[in-house]
Amino acid sequence: MSLKEVDAAEKPEIHEAEYAPKTTKDLEWANRDDIQDVDQRSGVLGYFLKKNPSPEFIADLATMNNTVLDPKEVARIERKIDWSVCYTRQSPLRLIQEARLIIPALSVCYMFYYVDKTTLSYAAIFNIKKGLNLGKSEYASRHNLPVCQSLTSPQNWLSSLFYFGWLGWALPTNLLMQKYPLNKYLAFNIFLWGALLMAQAASRNFTDLAILRTLSGAFEATADPAFVLITSTWYTREQQPTRIGYWYCANGIGIALGGILGFGIGITPLVCIKGLPSWKYEFLIVGALCCAWAIFMFIFIPDSPYQTHWFTRAERLIIVSRKRNDQNGPDNRHWDASQAIEGFVDIKTYLFFLFGFTANVPNGGTSNFGTLIIQGFGFNTLNTTLMQLPYGAIIVAFIVVALIVNKRLPPGNRTYLMVATNIPTVIGFALVAWAKGKGARLFGYWITGASNATFVVGLSLVSGNVGGQTKKAIASAAVFLGVAAGNIVGPFLFKDSEAPTYITGVVGCMVSRILEIVVILALRVVFSRANAKRDRDVTEGRVQYDDRVTALQDISDWKNPAFRYVLRCSIHDA
Repeated sequence: MSLKEVDAAEKPEIHEAEYAPKTTKDLEWANRDDIQDVDQRSGVLGYFLKKNPSPEFIADLATMNNTVLDPKEVARIERKIDWSVCYTRQSPLRLIQEARLIIPALSVCYMFYYVDKTTLSYAAIFNIKKGLNLGKSEYASRHNLPVCQSLTSPQNWLSSLFYFGWLGWALPTNLLMQKYPLNKYLAFNIFLWGALLMAQAASRNFTDLAILRTLSGAFEATADPAFVLITSTWYTREQQPTRIGYWYCANGIGIALGGILGFGIGITPLVCIKGLPSWKYEFLIVGALCCAWAIFMFIFIPDSPYQTHWFTRAERLIIVSRKRNDQNGPDNRHWDASQAIEGFVDIKTYLFFLFGFTANVPNGGTSNFGTLIIQGFGFNTLNTTLMQLPYGAIIVAFIVVALIVNKRLPPGNRTYLMVATNIPTVIGFALVAWAKGKGARLFGYWITGASNATFVVGLSLVSGNVGGQTKKAIASAAVFLGVAAGNIVGPFLFKDSEAPTYITGVVGCMVSRILEIVVILALRVVFSRANAKRDRDVTEGRVQYDDRVTALQDISDWKNPAFRYVLRCSIHDA
């Protein structure tokens, strides 16, 4: 079963209603041009703020929600959203504007996002420590510490400072994403990633690099939540795991690209700037590519279905209406204090935090020390970079297999799939820690990449199982606060005194993965019990609702009686 077949299998069955039009001609009423589809605010601030759908658009959306959508028309529109190109005889610039680039755009972003985070790891094997005098003794003396008090290496600190910046900015950036046009805000942050990465090449010492790493982490805190929010804006709950899987596969591609780039830097005499050390090219090349891609994103990728010229007005209404069963309400920029309070008292918020934390303690270690671990198996510098290629390929393979299996499993097993994909990771860390042969340890390191499939499916639990725009921002912030905290803790488990085996760090990563399984099962219990209670309330007549009305309201999952938590891609899942 291919990914294309997975995509086709997730199309929900559309049941016709007597009151509904049957042909696309019946939708011509939607292509009116006498109203604005988004609200307008005067002044400079109003120009930059996110645009809410207008009351007229919401009214027409209610009419569309009472309309049976033609499955062929929906499929055609979804292909345009994904990655098809609408050929035109107009100018080349117009052709670029007509490219439907949501999935490719997110994939390229995520690739840069991963490569950006791992540049320090590659710089480490190209002697950045020597270039900036980052040895432990030099670090201790510059900070007036005896060597015995320098409990961790500068690389530990540089790895974790990135996530201190992330941690400090995670909540504010999630709230800003609710206020400002999502794609423009993301593109602005990507440009700053690149600029700060290039600036790291000019670092003269630990202090310069530490400041720049902290700032980079703050601006990269936007990435994951923005990617998930964009996915949930354009795709139904049933489609989100597959689409998240598509762009998350770029994680593996990013690992492979980082390995190829590192190998190229290692074997090529770079003389463009006389005397420039190889490690600086890591920062300069990746940073420049990030800046270029940010400019492309800012110009060509739309911010929401409400305000894009890619689609006719009827198509824009169909894009939103096909999500009628999601019960997530329209996207808007308004802050709802009651939803914020609800988010802070909901146990799911704290479980989401723990999921992000336990999933990323290992990531914080391997993304910064992975190349050093492999080098410790006995590989030279160039071969160490090449060993990242199979690792990236295995990550992509695990994600693809997880998406295919997810479609074939009986309803209600998404969390069990997450547990299953985490088990190879636990085994992998055990092999790295205790296996004797180089081949077994290398294989163990490679299969730790299975956890990426776990995180892909886990992100869809967050995007699909929180109702209300403000509460969703709180839940998303909780996950990625956990991500930041885990990535801060992870590097400190890797002690220089234990190089090249780093036994404490490797075992710590394994324990964290086991705890992640516990958190996943706890989330399953919470979702299942809530669904069962709501179904009983409806069956016994204690609750009545019209799901066509609740679908148009920005209300939380707690207050929406039609909301059901999904454990799999099917809308019929309990």
